[in-house]
Amino acid sequence: MKLLKDILYGARITQVIGSTHIAVESVVSDSRQVKPFGCFVAISGTTVDGHEHIPSAIRSGAAAVVCETLPSPDDISDQVVYIQVESARSALGHLAANYHNNPSERLKIVAVTGTNGKTTVATLLHRLARLFDRKAGLVSTVENRIVDRVVPATHTTPDPVGLQQLFADMLDAGCTHCFIEASSHALDQHRLAGTTLTGAVFTNITHDHLDYHGDFNAYIGAKKSLFDNLPAGAFALTNSDARHADTMVQNTKAKAVTYGTQQVADHKTRIVENGLGGLQLHIDGQDLYSRLIGDFNASNLTAAYAVARELGWNSMDTLTHLSLLDAPEGRMQQVRAGKGDVHAIVDYAHTPDALAKVLETLQAIRTAGPALATGGEARILCVVGCGGDRDRTKRPIMAQTAANLADLVILTSDNPRSEDPSAIIAEMTAGLDPIQKRKVTSNVDRSEAIRSACIQARPGDVILVAGKGHEKYQDVAGERLPFDDVAVLAESLSTPTR
Repeated sequence: MKLLKDILYGARITQVIGSTHIAVESVVSDSRQVKPFGCFVAISGTTVDGHEHIPSAIRSGAAAVVCETLPSPDDISDQVVYIQVESARSALGHLAANYHNNPSERLKIVAVTGTNGKTTVATLLHRLARLFDRKAGLVSTVENRIVDRVVPATHTTPDPVGLQQLFADMLDAGCTHCFIEASSHALDQHRLAGTTLTGAVFTNITHDHLDYHGDFNAYIGAKKSLFDNLPAGAFALTNSDARHADTMVQNTKAKAVTYGTQQVADHKTRIVENGLGGLQLHIDGQDLYSRLIGDFNASNLTAAYAVARELGWNSMDTLTHLSLLDAPEGRMQQVRAGKGDVHAIVDYAHTPDALAKVLETLQAIRTAGPALATGGEARILCVVGCGGDRDRTKRPIMAQTAANLADLVILTSDNPRSEDPSAIIAEMTAGLDPIQKRKVTSNVDRSEAIRSACIQARPGDVILVAGKGHEKYQDVAGERLPFDDVAVLAESLSTPTR
């Protein structure tokens, strides 16, 4: 229980009706979760306006209402305190943080943003911290962790109430550090409001989420806001190889630091060897051998190394520990099954840029690899689709990317949601020219598409199943049906008919 006046700091109040010297027992933004003596924050969402649910919240016992627009005078209850604020979304973060005694002030929290690489960098950092014997938390797309206990993840970045509760639970468990993914949606919706950061990382920015943001400048602006709000004592780490890296730190008060594999950077990596067996890197003049594969993972490893150095962790110990780590689930995850003569990989790549990077990496590895015993060249077989109810403009680009960089392509279903998966595939196919179409087939059944790739694969070939990565479901017509790319791929590779 907290006094209302004590949790309003940072909420940018414009008007108060009633006394703030009352006790509240919770802070929520969902009227269905309101309990007696609770504080309800009315959020104006894209589909639902929380202001419409103020009467319901009051009937459930709300003692205080925080909103951007006050109810009409006839609807004002003298039993409730009304707090009008400039931004209810921002206020919710501050109220939640204050309610939990601002746990982020007692944690070293590093946020990672970017179109690609967020999960890998954040997960590597959490695993690295554990190898340094530090208790740490993780907030990611795949999972949330409090030290080594898994807490299910429903969003890349939880809502402010859930996020501050996670931070408080991490403190109770003895955590000193936390590594979080900061999605553009979360930043636009102020889910990190009230959170004190030790540092932030920018990996890259490419075509994605324009269905939500409207245009690319708004998408850039959402990412940039993370760095605009960093305190003076924090660090702002950006990828010098990425476009718009300089834009991110234009207005930051934090210490600007760079990492990269191509351009000049404070932490520079040279790729010595890149194969299906892993990477050999030269980072800041020191060697690192990693099980991860791909140029982009060289960048991700460098980002993790740079953060570790900014946190004051020993350089040699950091490199030693990094060499022990595997890729996060569904991120260039190698699947070994059957005879092992076909290389199979599952990756979350669901944007044109991410898919291109994965396929270009596989091409480079194929070219650099040993000659096949069959005398032919290893082929790349790509199984890929596009999600429904999301940015439609990238669909033909995804198909073009796959057709340009893979030898055989099977277009298939990928979380169609409310859309007809056949219609999605048709939109992807519309971007192909006659030559590209020769190497492309389609199968709406994702399981059958994966099996088809395995049947067609020859010894030495590489199969890439892209788009869903770690996900264990297919989102179809409002239902989440069990589905696991890794499991289906492993079973298909082991099928005798291949």
